[in-house]
Amino acid sequence: MKVITLLSALLLGQASFAFTIEKIGSDISHPWGIAVLNDEEVLVTARAGALLRINLTTGQQRAVLPTPFVASFRQGGLLDVAYDERSNRVHLCYSKPLEGGTGLAIVSAKLDGYQLLTPKDIFVSNHRSPSGAHFGCRIVIDGNYLFASLGDRGDRSNAQNRFNHAGSIIRLNLIEPEPANTQQDWLPEIYSMGHRNPQGLALQPNTGHLWSHEHGPRGGDEINLIEQNNNYGWPTVSYGKEYIGGDIGLNSSPDGYTDPLWVWNPSIAPSGMTFYTGEMFPEWQGNLLIGALKFTSIYRIVIDPDSNLPVSEERLFNGEMGRVRDVEQANDGSILVLSDAPNGGLYRISR
Repeated sequence: MKVITLLSALLLGQASFAFTIEKIGSDISHPWGIAVLNDEEVLVTARAGALLRINLTTGQQRAVLPTPFVASFRQGGLLDVAYDERSNRVHLCYSKPLEGGTGLAIVSAKLDGYQLLTPKDIFVSNHRSPSGAHFGCRIVIDGNYLFASLGDRGDRSNAQNRFNHAGSIIRLNLIEPEPANTQQDWLPEIYSMGHRNPQGLALQPNTGHLWSHEHGPRGGDEINLIEQNNNYGWPTVSYGKEYIGGDIGLNSSPDGYTDPLWVWNPSIAPSGMTFYTGEMFPEWQGNLLIGALKFTSIYRIVIDPDSNLPVSEERLFNGEMGRVRDVEQANDGSILVLSDAPNGGLYRISR
């Protein structure tokens, strides 16, 4: 355990706060997603295919079985996890081996201690690719619905195809089949389109709005407010550049496309996000916390309560935990963080 002190710039002035950073889980191979089970335990995915149940007090970690057979290469594998307390079900997003390559899939199962009972795929994307890039694969539960983000798999044209799951955010009804989208020229489960590689999804508690972030190319990482039937532009509109130089499409959104709320240039490589609602850091309530792989930090995004728009950012914990893959809030208001590395870890930030 280590304690650091950083100078935090707050809306009402400057103040110095001591934060405790505690490493709870260790030697986790490329951890990817966190789901809070209760006051004491969380589930953590490891990209190679393991699902771990970790005690936040003792640090004990045990495997939960069985997990799906995953295509673990490059950016693919066992990725995000969500837990539905009402039904005691676990939902896992993963890259599934299929004829013609891999597709994104979501499996659902009942949790019984360290077992997953009767696991069943509730979604398999219609796009298969040999590419190991741009899976997206964040999931969030909103009542009877599950939202999931899907990357373009490295093929830009996918994101503007209304009949292709790649490059979209989908919505599934967990109770009974019901289309999220009634437009005739969209697949019914596609909720929004025009996404490159969205690796962050979060519900804003006070509004119920769905927010997302996604990786741009060389620059142009975005935060978006996700609304049904909206097109977020990629690759027709991009605020980033080609890796070899030059523009990609337009750098402003014409009619029919939705502007991002926030853009990073240069890229921070965002991954994982949560709205903070706890009492441990009351000055952060309503703020958005986002992991940054590239800058090994957490970005705190201040949301104006009147406009509900981002107005400022603060970079926190620079280099303290490595490449930040996911950020979640524990039940006690502390902040849980995953570091992406071959021997990655689960950290808790508290005061």
